[in-house]
Amino acid sequence: MSGSSDGPEDKQEWRHKDIPRFVVGCEEDEEDDDMDQVEIDMKSDNSREEDMEEDDDSLRGQIVVGICSMMKKSKSKPMTQILERLCKFEYIDVVIFSEEVILEEPVEKWPHCDCLISFHSRGFPLDKAVEYAKLRNPLLINDLNMQYFIQDRREVYRILKEEFIELPRYAVLNRDHPEECNLVEGEDHVEVNGEVFPKPFVEKPVCAEDHNVYIYYPTSAGGGSQRLFRKIGSRSSVYSPESSVRQTGSYIYEEFMPTDGTDVKVYTVGPDYAHAEARKSPALDGKVERDSEGKEIRYPVMLTAFEKLVARKVCLAFKQTVCGFDLLRANGHSFVCDVNGFSFVKSSMKYYDDCAKILGNMIMRELAPKYSIPWSIPIEDEDIPIVPTTSGTMMELRCVIAIIRHGDRTPKQKMKMEVRHHLFFELFDKYGGYKTGKLKLKKPKQLQEVLDIARQLLVELGQHTDCEIEEKKSKLEQLKTVLEMESSLNDTQYGHFSGINRKVQLTYMRKGKPKTSSEEEDCKKDGPSLLLILKWGGELTPAGRVQAEELGRAFRCMYPGGQGDFAGFPGCGLLRLHSTYRHDLKIYASDEGRVQMTAAAFAKGLLALEGELTPILVQMVKSANMNGLLDSDSDSLTDCQQKVKARLHEIMQKDQEFMQEDYHKLAPTGSPSLVNSMNIIENPVKTCDKVYTLIQSLTSQIRKRLEDPKSADLQLYHSETLELMLQRWSKLERDFRMKNGRYDISKIPDIYDCIKYDSQHNASLSLEDTMELFRLSRALADIVIPQEYGISKAEKLDIAQAYCVPLMKKIQLDLKRTHEDEAVNKLHPQYSRGVMSPGRHVRTRLYFTSESHVHSLLNMFRYGGLLNEENDQQWKQAMEYLSAVNELNYMTQIVIMLYEDNNKDLTSDERFHVEFHFSPGVKGCDDEENVPLGFGFRPASSENEDKKTNQGSLECLSEDQTDRALLVSDPINIQRKSPVIRNRKTGSMEVLSETTPNHSSKGGTSQRFLQSCSRQSPEIKPTGGLGFEGCSMVPSIYPLETLHNSLSLRQVEEFLSRVCESSSEAHVKTMKALSGLFDSQSQSSLYSMHHPLSTSGSEASLRPPSQTVCHGSVPSSTVSSAGPSSPPSPNTETSGQNFGVSG
Repeated sequence: MSGSSDGPEDKQEWRHKDIPRFVVGCEEDEEDDDMDQVEIDMKSDNSREEDMEEDDDSLRGQIVVGICSMMKKSKSKPMTQILERLCKFEYIDVVIFSEEVILEEPVEKWPHCDCLISFHSRGFPLDKAVEYAKLRNPLLINDLNMQYFIQDRREVYRILKEEFIELPRYAVLNRDHPEECNLVEGEDHVEVNGEVFPKPFVEKPVCAEDHNVYIYYPTSAGGGSQRLFRKIGSRSSVYSPESSVRQTGSYIYEEFMPTDGTDVKVYTVGPDYAHAEARKSPALDGKVERDSEGKEIRYPVMLTAFEKLVARKVCLAFKQTVCGFDLLRANGHSFVCDVNGFSFVKSSMKYYDDCAKILGNMIMRELAPKYSIPWSIPIEDEDIPIVPTTSGTMMELRCVIAIIRHGDRTPKQKMKMEVRHHLFFELFDKYGGYKTGKLKLKKPKQLQEVLDIARQLLVELGQHTDCEIEEKKSKLEQLKTVLEMESSLNDTQYGHFSGINRKVQLTYMRKGKPKTSSEEEDCKKDGPSLLLILKWGGELTPAGRVQAEELGRAFRCMYPGGQGDFAGFPGCGLLRLHSTYRHDLKIYASDEGRVQMTAAAFAKGLLALEGELTPILVQMVKSANMNGLLDSDSDSLTDCQQKVKARLHEIMQKDQEFMQEDYHKLAPTGSPSLVNSMNIIENPVKTCDKVYTLIQSLTSQIRKRLEDPKSADLQLYHSETLELMLQRWSKLERDFRMKNGRYDISKIPDIYDCIKYDSQHNASLSLEDTMELFRLSRALADIVIPQEYGISKAEKLDIAQAYCVPLMKKIQLDLKRTHEDEAVNKLHPQYSRGVMSPGRHVRTRLYFTSESHVHSLLNMFRYGGLLNEENDQQWKQAMEYLSAVNELNYMTQIVIMLYEDNNKDLTSDERFHVEFHFSPGVKGCDDEENVPLGFGFRPASSENEDKKTNQGSLECLSEDQTDRALLVSDPINIQRKSPVIRNRKTGSMEVLSETTPNHSSKGGTSQRFLQSCSRQSPEIKPTGGLGFEGCSMVPSIYPLETLHNSLSLRQVEEFLSRVCESSSEAHVKTMKALSGLFDSQSQSSLYSMHHPLSTSGSEASLRPPSQTVCHGSVPSSTVSSAGPSSPPSPNTETSGQNFGVSG
């Protein structure tokens, strides 16, 4: 700020003659639609003259504050509110320069003032304002010369860099100076003056007035770009399929910062005050959230001490007392990405009070002594710190952890072949395959190289009858056909090289493939080879996207304040938590495209987002470099898995009815679901014969349809054609029955996968015997799929450890950090509005993965010794329920919820309370008569059955009620109100909360999250009415069932520590089994026991051997009543099964 040099006598002479009467009018501001007409009537000339006549000795001067800006800004509601309050200072008068004077009059004719508030906006003559300041030398609230720099993003970034303020990594492309302009654009990156920016990256015009900022997405996420612009109505950005950067104009290119979909706007008033608000990022879905008055919804947040220091630096560096800038909170850091200059908070009475008080005191402090005005500095601080405290006896929800399987997908297909040609080895070496012995090729350029090799080898095969090329011709032709189908530009089921639904895997084999199968040649040669595995299909369907999005909406119901209309307004429950930064949300997904898109669709529903999934995926979902957290190699099996598969194949190849000993061999745990499936099958070989015959019948029917001109061009679900459908089934027909007449049991999951898909989505074809094929293949799959993860309890644990120890370590870390980390994401206490603990936050961690991880994690909890079934009735009932669930279908959920009682001692077991919940996912396509009964969501325990006051009912939590938790009693009794049912759109799901009778003698109720298809029944038959793409329906999802609702945190942490520590033996076994693949040095780098997790700051995780088996499955569960249960004995929670005990 600059001082004033005019003498007090001269000032007083014009002050009493020329101070005008002015009006702050009601012109519409650019962002505020309705203005209140507010007349600010300063002391009139007459009244001042009367005062002077009464007592000249008592005359004291007035300080005149001039407002010099465009009228839309001067008369905006925020400015009006602040000026009203500023005028309450006894010795301050305000003069608003009219726009006509500013634009047309010379500065000599502008009103005089002692203090000037002037700022640039579109159309404002900044040069004249600078000239006026030189002429009159008023006290400047915002420096005028620095406002030239604020208009140029290059200068803004230069100043921030000089002040050592953290910025996203950036480079400037100056097309004004061609010698400084060097741009190289690649498919998934851009290189600017030697600086490489992989997608996603941000492209900003250098002119700060140009709001057309573009964000470019990688092909692996779907490509395209999000185009931001100044808000137009309810839109602030739009998604575009265009992936190429702009070729004209100068831009700043910068690294995209993953902020979980929220921006922070910071508003300073001097270096010691900063007001911060969160808003939904315009890059997320482009929809501007507005309140009932049409204002953009923003939520005040608390800045960290470091962020307050940043705000101080920005304010001083740009010499702007009133200054707005944008913060990006990402990866544990806060980055400044834009400085806006003079900017007000749009609708906050507290901010208006604070701003006027700070500015008034500042003006008085600088100018009162000059004019001998009696004024003393207020004793109170301008920004009173208020320390948030917790209170009450309710339990707070502190952490929600969910492991969720992906949604409905197209059938996965796979082809294996052993290759030895030097071109494949050169490709393997080119992309670093020798470092780990394995290589995944997913990018379009990489797949094109594989296609080129296949084409070249086929040409060579045609030219030489005695060639030495060892690749089988039919396999190369299939490889070529699939990749050419992928690369075509039509919109087939499999799409083009989109990067998310196809890949080639290469695995180095030092001595060649260990043994042959029906897919390989009988002859075997010595020497190294590569196992090439081509995978395609497996893409998330439109139905899968709807399932995930609707489940995300329903998931809000588990958070305080989220009941009733679960998709309601952004201010309720979870949405309010998230927007105020009290919700610490992170979403993780494996590298499979279907898993990533499921996570994005779920986030869309959870946070009430709109638009395309690609922007949500890029900003909200973490999937890269997670070191085995959710990814596994399904084609590399542990020693235990290989033995289990061999034994499973042996039992299923017997051409006789199952004997009693077969039941003991195949179902030693006595699982009712396994026993039921074995009873259906009776003779496994005869059943396989029937399945094979039915497949032949199906392919024959499809061929006949193709010959019919009327149906040759028939479009099936998700744009598949009859020809593609025939290719699917013909391959299964060839592969299922081997040359020796035996059946390849490993194809059973694929057969079931295809018939389930066609029964649900292509039922309109009315093919014969599909129900019988579905019934038999499901019975076979109900045995093969779960038992591939272990037959005995010991095997299940051994295999589960190989898959999910990193995930269990991460869960343990999530629970631990929830009650240790209290210094992040706190809500400003002035705006908590009834929130019980404004200084606290809820941690949510969502892990989206494939079937293998879900099976393995569930086996760990079931057989790892968490509780003793003999001493815990509730756990015993839960285990019986899980044993009756035969399949873990799409959208299967395992949910862990942590609650805290702040009135209990930190060392007490009663301080933290853990609950386990489970849902087997999407409902099956057959009848629901024999589904197992669960116990409801958070059922009452026998000890808490009589407590009917139920202060913790989630149904009672509405928009702005206090965020409640549950009573501090041991287990939790949740009673429910009448059902809330709503139909949204054809094919979507409903969320239903219903009251059900209790099976016990005591009455009780349970929460039901029933999502059901508007078609009522998910039966396999041609469906009438409209569905997705005209010929499909969206299955409903089973509600969450509580497995246990009265665990202590200590119990869970001890269990997780025990199973993770015991995993070292499994690691040794696996490394021995894989020792022949590559040298020990590669093993140590691939299976390092202390490899950090790099995607979440300091959230480290350990990596086990990578193994996964992914198959499709269907659930079995039902709506059930809450039954009585008892809490575990404190002495028996870990005394049950030992970790390594065999079943």
